[in-house]
Amino acid sequence: MSDRTKAEITRRQLGGGIAALGAASVLPAAAAAQVTPGTRRASAKAKHPKPPFPQQRQPWPGLTSEMDPRPDHGETSYRGAGRLAGRRALITGGDSGFGRAIAIAYAREGADVAINYLPVEESDAREVVALIRKEGRKAVAIPGDLRDERFCERLVATAVRELGGLDILVNNAGRQKAVRTLGELTTEDFDWTMKTNVYAPFWVTKAALPHMAEGAAIIITSSIAGQIGSALFFDYSQTKAANIAFAQSLAKQLAPRGIRVNAVAPGPYWTPLQISGGQTPERVPNFGATTAYGRPGQPAEIASLYVQLAADDDSFTSGMTYNTNGGGYV
Repeated sequence: MSDRTKAEITRRQLGGGIAALGAASVLPAAAAAQVTPGTRRASAKAKHPKPPFPQQRQPWPGLTSEMDPRPDHGETSYRGAGRLAGRRALITGGDSGFGRAIAIAYAREGADVAINYLPVEESDAREVVALIRKEGRKAVAIPGDLRDERFCERLVATAVRELGGLDILVNNAGRQKAVRTLGELTTEDFDWTMKTNVYAPFWVTKAALPHMAEGAAIIITSSIAGQIGSALFFDYSQTKAANIAFAQSLAKQLAPRGIRVNAVAPGPYWTPLQISGGQTPERVPNFGATTAYGRPGQPAEIASLYVQLAADDDSFTSGMTYNTNGGGYV
């Protein structure tokens, strides 16, 4: 190779490098950091707190603000990309846990969001509303008990009126109460779980469908317990199995209308559900330790899945159940 040819190749290499450097230099600092080749990321096992956790107990339904460690809902980490721009979403159980993480993600993806929660969760809900509004999106707070059919109808009507329509429905609110034996489970508690986890999604969805057009999405939060059962969550497991069947059946019914329906079946995640009766007291300190990652999931780690299932580019996905369980149980 001649010296002239070598010099020409060197100039081209330098030119390409300078051009690439110039392009990178106009990116925001955070974006530039994200695209830097070879960036070291925390492993899934080390990314979030691992048990043992402090012993703790709260009355149902529990508050995020009083948990130790406090769950991560993506408050400082989730970065949106406009995937839900202009969409309007209703999320039940939107004050904490999965619902809170979904609300934050949806707002940062460009959606206006209405959240439902129990009145005793008002302090958590105010934090979520502030986070949604910080993104310049409309936030609608609608407290109330989903065990009341008339309230479920008012919930949808209020969300539609305040948001100007409805494109995404996330049936996320749920109740879980651990019992060691079937004899401990009262009819009152059984009915409470059934009304919250099975009746409410039926009532809310039935009220929402007249307002949802082609391209809309419905997502229901199920659980791994709905697939494998649990000795401690007798009634909860039944309801979560029903949630999966609900999504699969409704997906078939709504396919001609172009409305997609999917379910998400999480494993152990660190949310108020667990420390307000969802686990027996002795299980709380080591909650999540039996996953392959040796820890529970954080709500921030599931939010992007709900974004994907609501996004327009996921248009061929319906009637599916997505598991997320930390690599499985060991």
